[in-house]
Amino acid sequence: VQLQASGGGLVQAWDSLRLSCTASRRIYSSGNMGWFRQAPGKNREFVAAIRWSRDSTIYADSVKGRFTISKDRAENTVYLQMNSLKPEDTAVYYCTTGSDWPPDRFWGHGTQVTVSS
Repeated sequence: VQLQASGGGLVQAWDSLRLSCTASRRIYSSGNMGWFRQAPGKNREFVAAIRWSRDSTIYADSVKGRFTISKDRAENTVYLQMNSLKPEDTAVYYCTTGSDWPPDRFWGHGTQVTVSS
């Protein structure tokens, strides 16, 4: 499966962005989708994930209350609504899918998010 992420950009602190990621094929009910990110000089870290067949989500503590992950099953697309962005949210954001939880078997190309102070 191929994952195409989009929606990144340069914003100021407290702004919002919405990332999108569309899979090249149908995500099966046993699958999940998620987002990870990697800031310069740091390891990749988990951001959020959503189960494809249930209304179940998980978030990293650093984004709880600010980020919301959602899905459109008909479009095989997952979204990441990011509000109240902070400079420390600056990173390349990667979309993932897989049957594990959080999913990290398949990775898409990242989209850059830069938050200026």
